Amino acid sequence: MTATTTPLSTLDAERADLLAQLATARLALTTTTRGLSDEQAGERPTVSALCLGGLIKHVASIEEGWMRFVADGPSAMRYDLPDGVTWADLTAGTAREFPQWAIDHQNDFQMLPGEALAGIVARYEQVAACSEEIIASVPDLSATHPLPEAPWNEPGAVRSVRRVLMHVIAETAQHAGHADILRETLDGQKST
Repeated sequence: MTATTTPLSTLDAERADLLAQLATARLALTTTTRGLSDEQAGERPTVSALCLGGLIKHVASIEEGWMRFVADGPSAMRYDLPDGVTWADLTAGTAREFPQWAIDHQNDFQMLPGEALAGIVARYEQVAACSEEIIASVPDLSATHPLPEAPWNEPGAVRSVRRVLMHVIAETAQHAGHADILRETLDGQKST
């Protein structure tokens, strides 16, 4: 994964700094998969369900969702529930039907049959390029949107583009740390 696709010299200093930090976190995450086979990238070497390919899928999905939020507002992050299903049902795992967004979220943490690490990393690179275009084109990093309704969002809360970008950086860096542990557990290799 390259550092950034957007020439940082064309951006204001804050955007350049934030995008450079995100690129560093992305690289830390993807470096953990260097030299691995698809099978190794899908292995779950710890007691958790995490695998390296799944972590990259998850981070790409989260980044993509937040960038849609930056571009389109809360309608881009809908958490609709099927008729008759409550948040309590969903949280308890007793829902008679699960919404597609929840199924997709769960699937993002694993490599599904037919998925290849190269394809997962290529998709992440596409998401990264799109994110950089969005951040470069947003007129004001202080612009806000209300957060969508969901139990994990405080009612009436808003997020600025800047805060969204800082969240994506933190999420990526956090999962890069998880990926380091998984890689070392897989074969003793360190990504740094």
